[in-house]
Amino acid sequence: MEFNEKLQELRKSKGMTQEELAEALYVSRTAVSKWESGRGYPSLDSLREISNYFSVTIDDLLSGEALLSIAEKDHKSKLRKIYDLLIGIADLLSFLMIVLPLYPKSIDGYIYSVNLVKFAEDSPWILSSYWILFIVLIAVGAIRILLDENKIQKHRKKLSYISVGVSILAVILLVLSRKAYAAALAFLLLVIKGMLLLRYVQTDARKD
Repeated sequence: MEFNEKLQELRKSKGMTQEELAEALYVSRTAVSKWESGRGYPSLDSLREISNYFSVTIDDLLSGEALLSIAEKDHKSKLRKIYDLLIGIADLLSFLMIVLPLYPKSIDGYIYSVNLVKFAEDSPWILSSYWILFIVLIAVGAIRILLDENKIQKHRKKLSYISVGVSILAVILLVLSRKAYAAALAFLLLVIKGMLLLRYVQTDARKD
């Protein structure tokens, strides 16, 4: 007997509807319907809930091969969540581009390093470009983390494109305007983010 058939049998033995079982397991009715129709398996956490709720072992519910497949998918999901969080944090760290003393300012013939708030040596449009680029990166990082916390999968790819594109623009602008310290930090954040995105893509590309 397959998992979907076992789950149906266990549910019916308690005289429960799919909606009632979903409430008991803290999942959606759609998820229960998907499991019972054989179109997918629960996560390991949901499997434990089902096992505890019906007082059966996980081995009674699934074959070893199916359990291994679920474990691999669960591992991939957790890795993606970690990479998403780290990428979001890397974007939030663009805040450092605003608050750290990375920009040269001439005072009485001496060059001092100041933060972006106190920096006014460049033309207004260049200064505005700095602010816009860094604020966009911070916003993208915050949105990515919020999506991750709410388990929303949509728009991840678009956010990644925006993040990398804006980061590259920031590095180019800082290099052209000869802001060596700021350009170095922006490039470092871009490299870190690129490595994390690469690992994310590699994790996604692995076969289950």
